[in-house]
Order: sequence, then C-alpha cells, then structure tokens
Amino acid sequence: MSDIPASHPRYKSLITREQLAGYAKSGVVSMEGLTSHGRGEAFDYLFGEKTSASALEAEKLGARVLLAAKHPVLSINGNTAALAAKEIAQLQKASGAEVEVNLFHRTDERMTLVTNLLEEAGCIVSKGPVERCVPLPHARGLCRPDGIGSADVVLVPLEDGDRCEALVSMGKLVITVDLNPIDRTSKTATLPIIDEVTRALPNIALECDRLKASGETVTMPEIDARYFLSQAVKDIQEFLSHALD
Repeated sequence: MSDIPASHPRYKSLITREQLAGYAKSGVVSMEGLTSHGRGEAFDYLFGEKTSASALEAEKLGARVLLAAKHPVLSINGNTAALAAKEIAQLQKASGAEVEVNLFHRTDERMTLVTNLLEEAGCIVSKGPVERCVPLPHARGLCRPDGIGSADVVLVPLEDGDRCEALVSMGKLVITVDLNPIDRTSKTATLPIIDEVTRALPNIALECDRLKASGETVTMPEIDARYFLSQAVKDIQEFLSHALD
C-alpha cells in the first residue's frame, strides 16, 4: 500500500483503488472487474459521491423487501466482496438473508478466495452443489438449487444486465445496487438502487434494524422502478447544472 495522506481530497477513492488492485493480484477480483469499478466510480462523480434522497428511499424500500421475503439471498461477486465484505455481513445479520457467491469469471480457486474473504468478515456463506438454475449459457447460470435457485428475492450488487434479466424472468424480485441508472441492470431490476455499494448496504441494514425494533409487521411493498430511475437521472442533471460553480 502506498503512502497516501489522509488529507488527500481523493483519499477514499485512491485507497479503494489500491485495495482492489491488491485483490486483483490475489485473485479475488478479476482484471475485468477493475474496469467495471472504474466505470461505476465515474458515475459516482455525477452524484457528488453521496447518497441521493431517492437512493435512500430505495434503500429503505429494499429493507422492507428483504424482511418481507420468504427466502431472500444476497448474490455476491468478487468486486462486491472486495469492496464491502463487512457491509455484507452487517446486512446479512440485519435481514436474515442467505449469502451465496456467484462469479462471472468462475474458478474453484476464486470461489474459495471470495468465500474466505466473506467468512473472515463475519458472513455465513452458503455452499454446496450447484446446477444451471438460471437460464444463462455461462458459469453465472450456476447456483445452488436451494439457494439462489429457490429464492423469491435476490439482492445482486454490481451485477451484469443479462443475469439480472434472467433472474427476473424466473419470477424473482431482484434488487440491484448500481451507479448507472441507464444500464440494463438498473432498467431490468425490480428495485434499482442507484448508489455506491458501501453506502447502500449499510443504509439497507440500518433500516432493517429499525423496522425490526419498531415491531411493525413488514409486508411486501409496491415498487415503482421507473420512479427511482427517473429520479436518479434528475439527480445527475441537477448536479451537472452546478458542476462548474
């Protein structure tokens, strides 16, 4: 790790980049995953690198969805594990959701590395034989039949559009966390959360804890995905209108 002063205006971003580079060298993150992160970070600039009011609204709705679900699963890839392992553990504890690892560039070694990283952070990772439950001709179609395969709600941070679309086609309620409101992932999700993953997951967990403490009977809410997408685009427009001030 290089000597980046905490006073640097891009400190968090630079530290995150170095951490991801380290995870890429160890095999947790694929080299292609580094490009994906950079693309997402570029969109975060357009939100002022903060959670918008509409994103927080979506995150609170996501908490209700997870608590109302019969079998919620958090589907975790290498980038998400590298960026937010502790936050995933926090959300699992708050929501009671199962955690399952699913990788685009899947090898036994990477599955073990990502699983170990999550477990070291406090996650309980579901393991076992996998089958091609998701209609995709790729390793991402593999999952545990009694995990993602039978889930009614799947939260998939930083997911590819085709897998999100395939999960929705199976009748699952899909929550995504992505910073691009106009990509296929966000546009096909049942509930798109347009926010950075290390901000979004703790917000969902906090709302889960609040709802449980309130004693409220949580039922499955109505979701207007188009509203959250349009609000995110408006947030970008508003930020850009003052970007040169």
